[in-house]
Amino acid sequence: MPRFSVIVPAFRVQAYLHACLDSVLAQSFKDYEIVVVDDCSPDACGPIADEYARRDPRVTALHLPRNTGLGPARNAGMGRASGDYLIFLDGDDTLLPDALQTIADRIDATGGPDVLMYDYARTYWTGRSVRNVLAAHLDEGGPDRFRLTDRPELLQLLMVVWNKAYRRAFIEAEEFTFPPGYYEDTPWTYPVLMSAGSIAVLDAVCVSYRQRRRGNILSTTSEKHFDVFDQYDRVFAFIDARPELALWRPVMFRRMLDHFSALFASRDRLPHHSRAAFFRRAAASCRRYRTPGAPVPRRALLRHGLLRLGARRTYQALSGAQRLGGRLRRGSAAVRRAVRGAALRAHYRIQSRLPLRSRDAVFAARGGGGYTGSPAAIEAKVRELVPQVRTAWICRPVDAHTVPTGTRHLAPGTFAHWTALARSAYLVNDSAFDRGLVKRRGQVLLQTHEGTPLRTVGTDLLDRPAAARGTDFEQLLRSVDTWDFSLSANPHSTLVRERAYPSAYTTLEYGSPRNDVYHRTAPADVARLRETLGIPAGSTALLYAPTHRDYRRVQRPALDLERLVRVLGPRFVVLSRAPQPAGPGGRRARHPRIIDVHGHRSVETLALASDALITDYASLMFDYVNLDRPVVLHLTDIEAYEAARGTYFDITAFPPGIVARGQDELFDIFATDHWRGSRSAQLRAAFRARFCPYDDGYAAERVVRRVFLGETDGLPLPVPSAARRTPAALPAQDGAGAGVKG
Repeated sequence: MPRFSVIVPAFRVQAYLHACLDSVLAQSFKDYEIVVVDDCSPDACGPIADEYARRDPRVTALHLPRNTGLGPARNAGMGRASGDYLIFLDGDDTLLPDALQTIADRIDATGGPDVLMYDYARTYWTGRSVRNVLAAHLDEGGPDRFRLTDRPELLQLLMVVWNKAYRRAFIEAEEFTFPPGYYEDTPWTYPVLMSAGSIAVLDAVCVSYRQRRRGNILSTTSEKHFDVFDQYDRVFAFIDARPELALWRPVMFRRMLDHFSALFASRDRLPHHSRAAFFRRAAASCRRYRTPGAPVPRRALLRHGLLRLGARRTYQALSGAQRLGGRLRRGSAAVRRAVRGAALRAHYRIQSRLPLRSRDAVFAARGGGGYTGSPAAIEAKVRELVPQVRTAWICRPVDAHTVPTGTRHLAPGTFAHWTALARSAYLVNDSAFDRGLVKRRGQVLLQTHEGTPLRTVGTDLLDRPAAARGTDFEQLLRSVDTWDFSLSANPHSTLVRERAYPSAYTTLEYGSPRNDVYHRTAPADVARLRETLGIPAGSTALLYAPTHRDYRRVQRPALDLERLVRVLGPRFVVLSRAPQPAGPGGRRARHPRIIDVHGHRSVETLALASDALITDYASLMFDYVNLDRPVVLHLTDIEAYEAARGTYFDITAFPPGIVARGQDELFDIFATDHWRGSRSAQLRAAFRARFCPYDDGYAAERVVRRVFLGETDGLPLPVPSAARRTPAALPAQDGAGAGVKG
């Protein structure tokens, strides 16, 4: 018996069916069967299903003698299914890589619920992918399993069949089937959720929901949309037959009114001649099933009341007035924004015609964040070596306190900000300045970048639309064309960026200024940093810094930190850069030896204070090896990460330290002391030699001498060999890190 039965109804989807079935067959989890139901499709869906059935014994092709519609086709698929769980996938949609493994893991972790709800992303014909805007309802905080009464907000999610996995024994025991007609999901999903003895959620995108330009059945103009009335008749009949479900009647009544209102408001579904009849049917259903009790937003009260009364003309007039009022309000706000924007643009144009201020330099980092990174290191060195230059830092007011005294703070979008961009001779950033910037003749723009690239960047994302997330590549290249200098930490970065950001800039392969601090900090300063962070004396501090996952809305740590500190014993503490999940009741208390540093401004400070780094794909690993301290990679989802984002080299083949592919393997690496053994040191040394050839504490000085002082002779400054460099040392600790518990 397979774990999953994936049921795929197919009708007029020949252009998409290959991709749908391939997305299932390519899953890393292999314990499944696929039942393709050819709903007497007039195109090639039937032969495609037969082709896949011949190629793979897990695929069954079921051909219906006549076209029955989506609901009965799914019923036919269920009749052939033998898996523990049923998963429905429409023939024009696809599963994301590792979706079945993620679903299986969550089912195991939650004890086999009747229903598991997961997330989806809408994928448009342009390649743009947008995650469900209500994904926050799938937060995994709180009890692993629950009933719908515990989390009724789940009814706000799209009520479709394909964003859930269903325990087949539960479905068969309750004798659930799909009805014929449009909106067949309605009398399936509501009764299933109301009846389920246990529900669980998975906060991960598992389905790519294709948004077709044309051909979507529910977007066609047809009187078949009247089927919605029969479907809600079935929902209320189900509730009436089960007295214990009576509490859901007012909720379903409100959901029904919202659904009717949305259909009537849609201009492309109902034929014009049938709109009056639809409204009369809707009013009759409202009177028949009226059940007060569910809260209704104030803006919907009048609309619901008019619908119940059958006052179609008044309803239409009200809808028109609401649309007009909304347009007026949006217009008023837009006018205010436009006036201010026009004033700022005019101010910028005027300032751009005034002489450049040859002694002014503007710095920014991380899209307007606080004083940090390579721009901060360069700004500090400018004040030291070129004191006649006046520096300013662009950042949000909330981060203004991070800017040093003597450096001017500029809030983004202000007149002072645009004046500085128009008249400063030097512009330094590690990302991009405002897209309205027009670089003047005589201005010098230095792009420092954010670390060494492991994951795909720039124009290399053209064939990865999900990771690109709507990147405007034309604007990206216009920004690249403003660069005079591109700072590079190593030959790898140079080669990647000159291809990914093609233009005529000059690459300065000088090292990473943000890493200078690793070579210029004394042990006493490191001791003060550890004390400030609350690291107990004599402890071994592990910095846990996972990177962002493009395919997840909520970044959930893959490592159980509480179990880790229990395994390691009392001599270890963890500095956690992972976002701390919050459940319905708020953040739960963390273990006393887990220090939450997720919001800490300076990752360099955290690195200096730690004894070792645990990470996955974060570019921090390229900087951290400057300290010559152990690095452990925890790579549990490398296939999914590669599929979603892509990397420039196989980090498992050339890692900065020991690699763990699972949590237990990671615990064993620490329990056996491999994390800081000779193999770890060898890997770290090779990694440092390749990616840190110029990091010696003087990268910022090299940059300032070249860009601000115009020096070329003698640059780059001589870089000592790795053996002769002296990274910041940890303060002496008696026996720190000894006695790892097994």
